[in-house]
Amino acid sequence: MQTPRYYFAHDYDPFHGYFLSQPHQKKAFKKGDFLWKPNQPHGKIYYILSGMAMHYVNHENGHRKIISFHGSGTVFPGYHRLDFKIELSLIVEALTDMEVLEFTKDGFQNMFETNVDLSEKVVDWYAMYVNRFLFESAHQEYNTSLMKICNLLYLLTENRLSCSSSAIDMTQDEIADILGLSRVHVARGLSELRENNIILTQRKQIQVTDLPALETYCSEETRS
Repeated sequence: MQTPRYYFAHDYDPFHGYFLSQPHQKKAFKKGDFLWKPNQPHGKIYYILSGMAMHYVNHENGHRKIISFHGSGTVFPGYHRLDFKIELSLIVEALTDMEVLEFTKDGFQNMFETNVDLSEKVVDWYAMYVNRFLFESAHQEYNTSLMKICNLLYLLTENRLSCSSSAIDMTQDEIADILGLSRVHVARGLSELRENNIILTQRKQIQVTDLPALETYCSEETRS
């Protein structure tokens, strides 16, 4: 059974050679670059070779909502033919230096229509992405702040966010932005987990040291 994911990587690894064989441009982004200009529709589709990007929305009230993270071996933004107004508010920023293969929408459409395996993967990937939002909509509103934090840390540990270590590279502000919590609630929850020897924290990093204990704090749909 699939579990909800905040970090997407390696989903399209089997298509690496195929993508290289199709018309594309190789492109590099520096840390902090936007993959496309904010407040404009995206015109390209990227297969990420290396690095990681963060997908978020800036609300008109000034708050930021982090939606997901995307690493090597995945395609983002996914292919679809419709344009949605909300996409003008969506921002994708390079968290690290990145290398990507850039495809036009028309080019990716041709691959989608002629490669059955790829079209099935695109549909399956969207199902995983939708599952992330269904998980949040169905349960997060009713969970306690501590349970929300534990769910996030558990899922990020299961789907390793950091490629270089077992630690999660994330600040308290970023956790608050993902979960829609105040920084006070996040600090309080992390403090409780530290006191129970479930996590260790240092500057901009969190390491889960007792995953089974963390799991007992999580909601059922996260553990299953």
